[in-house]
Amino acid sequence: MPQLAKRMGRAKPSAIMQVAEKAKRLKAEGHDIISFSIGVPNFLPGEHVYAAAREALAKDSGQYGSNRGSDALLDAFLEHIEQIGLTGYGRVNCATGIGAKHVIYNLAEALLDEGDTIAFPVPYWTSYLDIAEIVNAKVDLLPCPASQDYKMTPAQLDAALAKKPKVFLFNNPSNPTGMVYTKAEVTALAEVLVKYPDTWIITDDIYNRMLFDGLEYYNFVLARPELRDRVIFIDSLSKTYGMPGWRVGFMAGPESVAQAVAVMNSNHITNIPEIVTAAAIAALTGPQDVPTQKNAEFQAKRDEVMAVMDAIPAIVCPRPQGAFYVFPDISAYFGKSHGDKLIGSDVDFCNVLLETKGVACVPGSAFGEPRALRISYTCPTPQLAPGLARIQEFCAELA
Repeated sequence: MPQLAKRMGRAKPSAIMQVAEKAKRLKAEGHDIISFSIGVPNFLPGEHVYAAAREALAKDSGQYGSNRGSDALLDAFLEHIEQIGLTGYGRVNCATGIGAKHVIYNLAEALLDEGDTIAFPVPYWTSYLDIAEIVNAKVDLLPCPASQDYKMTPAQLDAALAKKPKVFLFNNPSNPTGMVYTKAEVTALAEVLVKYPDTWIITDDIYNRMLFDGLEYYNFVLARPELRDRVIFIDSLSKTYGMPGWRVGFMAGPESVAQAVAVMNSNHITNIPEIVTAAAIAALTGPQDVPTQKNAEFQAKRDEVMAVMDAIPAIVCPRPQGAFYVFPDISAYFGKSHGDKLIGSDVDFCNVLLETKGVACVPGSAFGEPRALRISYTCPTPQLAPGLARIQEFCAELA
């Protein structure tokens, strides 16, 4: 029998989806399950988005579209990013994809040859490592534990870039931690980046509209404009607009990189569908009341989650200021037991929590940090307090 390609030995299914599927299976079997696992915003876009999709469907041309993205969609994206200060880009600097993950995969193919190095902080979004391994790149992981608020220091970045990685990948606000780098912190990192002109910089900032406590988004290009010819900014409709299933991602950066992504699209997807394009334009340019309201709700949920995390003595949990995650360090419980079940790791903690209390969380090891777990607080609001109470009860029962 013929064999699969060697790269399939490096490809792994999403750890997040595995937890979500297990929770879904248990729920289907009749168990009372509250899921804090998958990072789905759990709200729908405004009616104007659906109206635009229906109108486009009625006028569907049935033709191929642009590999880069339609002019109208690119213009809407450009207007969108100008609102966060990213000005001076044109259509030639942009490209689209079937979600931000697809754009990042295309960038990995376009920027990394086999054996090249990509560097990024830990904790990281699971797909970063998976994609790097599929394209057979080397990975330099920069550990950023809870003791430093899960944030990378300029000294860490300097040491990593001195090893001359081909790509540095940065995520702000962060999945899985919800941490946000301040303007001063971004500026300090930008001062390091300018010293290493041979490294591409990808900023995966799809949560840039999900900021709390009055914080404002900041980018390396705003701090040091000379980085513009190396910085590639990633955005998406999924989280901000409650449209993860619509699959629309964007990039803005150097013209050569945008063209490379468009070429990759020509071989992978051809184009984003016409109806999806219309919905995306409506989301970007139409009323922003839904994302504004939901951001306020997520901040309130963050406060509710953190009140419980702060009340559990053994948990260490830096306070997130964006996205919709908290990432508590639960390592103080390793070596304890729940009944006859030993908690030896983050995976054990999450499995026993799910089996005994019906609460699904993702082990931190999926994100490179085995001392923690991720709580996604996007569940329906009535489920949040009961789920948190179960976690608190579970921790109290460990001995």
